[in-house]
Amino acid sequence: MKLSGSIVAIVTPMKSDQSIDLNALRKLCDWHIEQGTNGIVVMGTTGESATVSESDYLTAIKTTVQQVNSRVPVIAGSGAIGTDKTISLSNKAAALGVDAVLVVTPYYCKPSQSGLYQHYIAVADAAKVPVVLYNVPGRTACDLLPETVAKLSEHRNIVAIKEATGNVSRVKELIAKCKTPIQLLSGDDATAREFIKEGGDGVISVTANVAPALMSEMCQLTLDANHKQAQIVDQKLELLHRDLFLEANPIPVKWAMYVMGLIGDTIKLPLTPLENNFQPAILKALEQANVKTQ
Repeated sequence: MKLSGSIVAIVTPMKSDQSIDLNALRKLCDWHIEQGTNGIVVMGTTGESATVSESDYLTAIKTTVQQVNSRVPVIAGSGAIGTDKTISLSNKAAALGVDAVLVVTPYYCKPSQSGLYQHYIAVADAAKVPVVLYNVPGRTACDLLPETVAKLSEHRNIVAIKEATGNVSRVKELIAKCKTPIQLLSGDDATAREFIKEGGDGVISVTANVAPALMSEMCQLTLDANHKQAQIVDQKLELLHRDLFLEANPIPVKWAMYVMGLIGDTIKLPLTPLENNFQPAILKALEQANVKTQ
């Protein structure tokens, strides 16, 4: 399975009663494909997977798979603190027809590199679909080191890594250490272009939620080694890359999509709506990217 280009970490639209707005989710899926998005991650960090019920988690995945209808790959976030829970979620997502699962490093419990290796091997052995590793130490207090990734890449069911440290030097390190090639996806919008330029395959993107066409164009230009034009496109996105993280993701991006008229303004506790003082910066970032608001 090829994973490359701009893969959106899609938000989960919600109604005022905090139930999932399935019609809005379906429309988002179609819009992303029309705009050139190369894949969809459902129920990742940006999708509020940590705070929705398991029933809503599965409903969002099922709806996304059905609406996308094999037009682009669909990847479901399935990482949990425990290995057993991760395997369970992975195979429930697999049964709904996802193409792969995105498995974040276990958070809070701070496993060793040996523990991480054994965790991912157990998940990859049991998962009925390919596994994408997900390293985001800023959220998990746990860094999946390149040496460990290299060993994991030898497993036939581990096909990619979302590397979200923002450390572009990791690309060449991973390429050098992984004897078995593994697809490399950035998890940091601000450094995604450089990540791809250094040999990465694409990005799992928050920015793509509001500027999917530009993100797709930037990724493709970089993959085609048209670096000058890619930089010009990326400059339009630089404020979004920065300001969509003024508060915890997905607070800013959901507000941006609300003012674009794409979704409602509901977000689940313990996250709360975007503070008023951050709103002008988001509006300016949208304007720089030529994104229309209502």
